[in-house]
Amino acid sequence: MRIGIMIGADGSKMTLDDVIGRAKQAEAAGLDNVWLANIFSFDAISTLGFIGRETERIGLGTAVTPTYPRHPTAIAQQAMTTQAASSGRFTLGIGLSHKIVIEDMLGFSYDKPARHMREYLSVLMPLLRGEPANFDGEQYRVHGIAMDIPGGDGVEVVVAALGPVMLKLAAEMSQGANTWMVGPRTMEDHIIKSLRAGGLDTPRVVGGFPMLLTNKPDEARAQLGQALTIYGQLPSYRAMLDREGLANPEDVAILGDENLLRGEIKRLADMGVTDLNAAVAGGDAEDYARTIEFLASVVGS
Repeated sequence: MRIGIMIGADGSKMTLDDVIGRAKQAEAAGLDNVWLANIFSFDAISTLGFIGRETERIGLGTAVTPTYPRHPTAIAQQAMTTQAASSGRFTLGIGLSHKIVIEDMLGFSYDKPARHMREYLSVLMPLLRGEPANFDGEQYRVHGIAMDIPGGDGVEVVVAALGPVMLKLAAEMSQGANTWMVGPRTMEDHIIKSLRAGGLDTPRVVGGFPMLLTNKPDEARAQLGQALTIYGQLPSYRAMLDREGLANPEDVAILGDENLLRGEIKRLADMGVTDLNAAVAGGDAEDYARTIEFLASVVGS
């Protein structure tokens, strides 16, 4: 399993230089990947392109970029440019986001989100393969468009898929899934099982977990509870927590000593999670540094 971190998960206000510096530190520590969310700060795909020019080895990915605000031809162009900038190290994570963002804040219709994603992937995936996109749907009608971006081919796509319909789509049309607020039992019995049933024998599975190496897990969990409240209110994440039997978002966090973290990481790897995306948060600067050092120590184990 590849070991990576979510940049910016500690809640600190970071400049663009800070973000790039954090990625360079992750690479120097020996981590496999850095992931960047795309909410209302730096554009994740563009920022990862900058990071790609200042790093040599570390994998780069979005977790995730919402589809509705970007036409699939535009996101293909962005993704392939970042792939070229990073010499083939970029993974495009895309997702629907949530009704409160897409409809209430941005003014798009959130009706039939699964249809939207199927149509979106129908345009996006041929472009990323270097093929022309020709598609007629309800939301997208695209003809005769192809990308000419040297070094931009080979972008893998993982979909923020949690429900059965979206998991089926991810298995049929992408390389796998990018998850958040998914406990281990749900990861194994629902996410991975559904992807394999959908036709992906070895799916790319990015497991996002709040994580901290700490000798005060109860304090860290209480602190996380304040930061993660919204995730217990968003329907898609609430459904995953309910499926796992967890009351609150912070209950999915992996918090504790080296033995606890190592055991949980092994459990995830054994079930088929290919990429750990550790959102290191909930402690102080010393806890953060110790957690990064620990994660680097388990790379390749």
